[in-house]
Amino acid sequence: MPLPPLHAFRVFECVARLGHVGAAAAELHVTPGAVSQQIRMLQSTLGIDLFCKQGRHLVLTQSGLALQRSVSRGIQEITEGVRLISQDHFKVPPAKVLTISTEPIFGASWLMPRLFAFRAKHPHIKLRVISADGLDLVDWRRADIAVLYDAPIWEGFWWRPLQPLHMFPVCCPQLLRGQHALRQPSDLGHHRLLHEDDGSQWRRWLLEAGLPYPGDADVHIEDLGIALQAARDGYGVALSDEINSSRDLEEGRLVQPFAMKVPAGMDYYCVCNEESRGVPEIVLLIDWLLEQAKATPLYLHDRTRIS
Repeated sequence: MPLPPLHAFRVFECVARLGHVGAAAAELHVTPGAVSQQIRMLQSTLGIDLFCKQGRHLVLTQSGLALQRSVSRGIQEITEGVRLISQDHFKVPPAKVLTISTEPIFGASWLMPRLFAFRAKHPHIKLRVISADGLDLVDWRRADIAVLYDAPIWEGFWWRPLQPLHMFPVCCPQLLRGQHALRQPSDLGHHRLLHEDDGSQWRRWLLEAGLPYPGDADVHIEDLGIALQAARDGYGVALSDEINSSRDLEEGRLVQPFAMKVPAGMDYYCVCNEESRGVPEIVLLIDWLLEQAKATPLYLHDRTRIS
């Protein structure tokens, strides 16, 4: 005796389990008439009554009960078989964890938003961020990649520059107005120059502008992040670059009062151990950061809007 179509057994199992044609139709996403037709066809082919009516419900006959047990076992075995082969075929690989070492100010201002975007695009890679202010301070027992501001002479390491950097003055928008508004470089004589080094960067910029160096700062700041916050708060003018001030310039917390820039002398670099260069996830992250750096706007001078 040839078997009826397997779909008929699927419909039978659903009606037998739910005891109602309408409920089975809803689960199978078909009409009640289609369910009734399949049940009639199955009973006609087998020559056996599988259900009897009790009020609004269908109750299995003894033959129907025996068939339902076999069909249920068969569907369970098919379901388990599909689950096993699907699990092997679509198995999600374990997440790879990458640790990035970077400087705090750079991490907060430029790196972190891009790492969150990278994580959203590559959910199989988890990220950890640790801090260090120079290559000799990086804990390479933990770090897979470092992003550092430096001039590379690094044996045993592979590196690529993120973007050629330039130094230029930045200040809060309020310093563009008032009695001593910053309109030309000579107006800097009325404002505090915020240092985050020994003054050599300001000397270079002022030399290019044809201005004398006014002398050592009355408040010396050794950290760029603190210097930029002092500039945001209106305490003076800081020197920054396209990367560390990109968000402040874009969002208007800082402005670039003058067009002139000077090369920074050092750049931000992606660095990893030479033997790690072939790790696919490390390559993926470094390439991503290099592409993101290329897309970082190079701000042009506009005294009221930096774009």
